[in-house]
Amino acid sequence: MIDNFDFSDLFVLDLANNHQGDVQHGLNIIRSLSKAIKKHNVRAGIKFQFRQLDTFIHPNHQTNSDNKHIPRFISTRLSKSDYKILFNEIRNENLISVCTPFDEASVDIINEMDFDIIKIASCSAKDWPLIERMANSNKPVIASTGGMSLEHIDNLVSFFEHKGVDYALMYCVSIYPIPNDDFNLDQINTFKERYPNRVIGWSTHEDPNATVPIQIAVSKGAKMFERHVGIETDKIKLNAYSSTPSQIDKWFAAYNEAKKLCGTRERKKFPRVETESIDSLRRGVFSKGKIKKGNIILKENIYFAMPYSQGQLDSGHWQNGIVTERDIDINEPLIIEALVIPERSKEKLLKSAVHEVKALLNQAHISLGSEFSVEYSHHYGIENFRETGAVIINCINREYCKKIIVQLPSQKHPTHFHKRKEETFQILYGELHIEVDGHHKLLAQGDKQLILPGVWHSFWTDTGAVFEEISTTHYNDDSFYKDKTINRQGRDARKTVVEHWGRFQLVEYIN
Repeated sequence: MIDNFDFSDLFVLDLANNHQGDVQHGLNIIRSLSKAIKKHNVRAGIKFQFRQLDTFIHPNHQTNSDNKHIPRFISTRLSKSDYKILFNEIRNENLISVCTPFDEASVDIINEMDFDIIKIASCSAKDWPLIERMANSNKPVIASTGGMSLEHIDNLVSFFEHKGVDYALMYCVSIYPIPNDDFNLDQINTFKERYPNRVIGWSTHEDPNATVPIQIAVSKGAKMFERHVGIETDKIKLNAYSSTPSQIDKWFAAYNEAKKLCGTRERKKFPRVETESIDSLRRGVFSKGKIKKGNIILKENIYFAMPYSQGQLDSGHWQNGIVTERDIDINEPLIIEALVIPERSKEKLLKSAVHEVKALLNQAHISLGSEFSVEYSHHYGIENFRETGAVIINCINREYCKKIIVQLPSQKHPTHFHKRKEETFQILYGELHIEVDGHHKLLAQGDKQLILPGVWHSFWTDTGAVFEEISTTHYNDDSFYKDKTINRQGRDARKTVVEHWGRFQLVEYIN
């Protein structure tokens, strides 16, 4: 099986029957689309549809059928050799080859011709004999889901997982063209949450001149797109949902614009122009009157006003206890280089960490309720908590014990063992480095690690991690550290333990 095919940022352009049964017309479509693909530097494939019409269509419907699709299928029939010419042109243009089979014999031809991707149409997504054959095709699969309930999609996903199929899902509305009331693009979010480890795409059938829908789909997180394509001539007219190369050109442009507008989910360094814009509206700290060198500056000695100047203390960083190292005149700005600013209090250090821990839990979609206690572990003092420590959320401690442990980026937990407790860690979010008895592992979401009593272990994270500890009963005197200076501390010196988050307890407990 082809493992880990990259479905991301892939466009599937469905030729369907728009070749009109004319090989030259099909070649013209492929070549025209290739120009738009290269112009916008997108990754795209051309998709055929295969039906072995002599067996796919019932004998009584081979002629004069009242089914609206059958006459078109028959009138646009191409031979396998004809399709081979079109297939070779796709390869010549360095495009990806995709094909939708509507019967088992077509799957075999797809394998014989060696297409890159096999596509399941919405109308076939519950056709289990056909799906079975596709699953055995040894090719990456894209499945459209038009008209399918979540239950049916769950069944399909479970089947693919069981069969080891490399697959992606297309959210799809099988109405041609789609009325505005039926787009329901929020379903892209639903798919992303329900099938988080899969590329989610959008198979679209709207008015070919509309470009707003693809931009919304990009913003919702769709990573793959499909639409019908063709070329009009004096004699050939396209249906209401197929795009010409010029319309595809605008569609690609709208996609690239949306990608640029959406940017990245990572917080980037702010551009200088943005920083300067913010600074121009920031309030600086100024002296109300003369302040002598060596004096502590009190709130009543200063005021906040704009404009702020570079190097000045701003209102957001004001705190009591600041000492000036030189005389300050009336209305003069407080310059940071001439100030002695006290270190952040232990309370503020932990409160700042709490804000990050809560944000990490929110990002991991972990709800705690309101009945829990929290241990802020700071083995080398609260002032070094961001380097060495963890936040341990105690949920249950009976004959069995459950904790949620959060480590912020770059935090480490020192090497230790437990005499009585056996514990298992399971990663809920992020990545965790763990060393157990000298063996290093990198654990990702879903991974587990058993730690037996008496076994040395330590853990740390580069990017932040949330993991569950399931263990036998926890005892407060059952942690023994390799660094003996930690063992010589009282538990209160290396732990700050509060109910809930300790909103009103932290100051008292720290003091």
